Amino acid sequence: MTDPLDDPSVYESLDPEGLLGRIRELPHQCREAWERARTFKVPPPYWKVERLVLLGMGGSAIAGDLLRSLAARRSRKAVFVCRGYEVPSLVDENTLVVAASYSGETEETLAAFSQVLRGPAKKLVITTGGRLAGLAREYEIPAFFFDYQGEPRSALGYSLMPLLSIAEQVGVLQEMEAEVAEAVALMGELTQQLDSRVVVEQNPAKQLAERLQTKVPIVYGAENLAEVAHRWKTQFNENSKVWAFYEELPEANHNAIVGYPLPREAIDRLHVVLLYHPMLHPRIILRYDATKDALADAGVGYDVVEVKGSGPLSQMLTGILYGDFVSYYLAILNAVSPSPVAVISELKRRLAEAPWPQ
Repeated sequence: MTDPLDDPSVYESLDPEGLLGRIRELPHQCREAWERARTFKVPPPYWKVERLVLLGMGGSAIAGDLLRSLAARRSRKAVFVCRGYEVPSLVDENTLVVAASYSGETEETLAAFSQVLRGPAKKLVITTGGRLAGLAREYEIPAFFFDYQGEPRSALGYSLMPLLSIAEQVGVLQEMEAEVAEAVALMGELTQQLDSRVVVEQNPAKQLAERLQTKVPIVYGAENLAEVAHRWKTQFNENSKVWAFYEELPEANHNAIVGYPLPREAIDRLHVVLLYHPMLHPRIILRYDATKDALADAGVGYDVVEVKGSGPLSQMLTGILYGDFVSYYLAILNAVSPSPVAVISELKRRLAEAPWPQ
């Protein structure tokens, strides 16, 4: 009997929207988005800002988290990510506020952005359109517009690459071209290894998805892989339609590790994925080993996924692409359509009907 993950007819049946194709195309999307972003010029008055604040939710916020992780290790200019309706009090004339929304209709982002429209902060917009695009035009705010047919979470290249280019132009990052080139090349190689046309016996992403079936995934990451673990968690939620959680090392060694043994009824339903690369801090690597031992002692299953790349951007993006494939294959095993997120659409409908507080 053919494994469902090796049966093209199963993909055709469960994925009529073609999410698999968008996962395959992420390396190309990143290259295309980077090339377009390089032509988008930030106004000279923005060049000397002291900090960057990203307003966004979902995939846009994850892109901000990746930028924040990169900047934390190489920049004196801080990056903050604002998920919600309010902007941080630190926003001033030396702040660049980037409002990012795939649809241009994200209510949290619109609410937060409205608070800075008439203030002294520098402002930019990244969107496909909607009310956010209208605000950019009304207030003559520089905007990076893009067209993409697919789910917001599938547009990570168009969420992240403009941010990297903007950050480079305002001095948050430096010389990103080589890092982007390495990341795109390694993502292309990884796609060939994890694609649906590669059978289960030779495909580690399919094998991991099979081990995760009927389990609650808990994804661990350290340093620049912490936000990659976050992305895995959200992709399990949206693609696979399952509960999932993520933890960050070394913090998890100061609390979560104590809770591994209980409740005993949960042990067989949990599975931990540890995202790893050998360039992590040596003490962090020791903590990975200790964490694996503690999981084994508690009887919790785990896998280690080693990401690729010599630079942090490659490590993050290959880790993300790996997780996208795993979450997709888990959706197929769960016999659910990976693309739709009906409950989110219903929540947005309810919120749209509810009056705003006066």
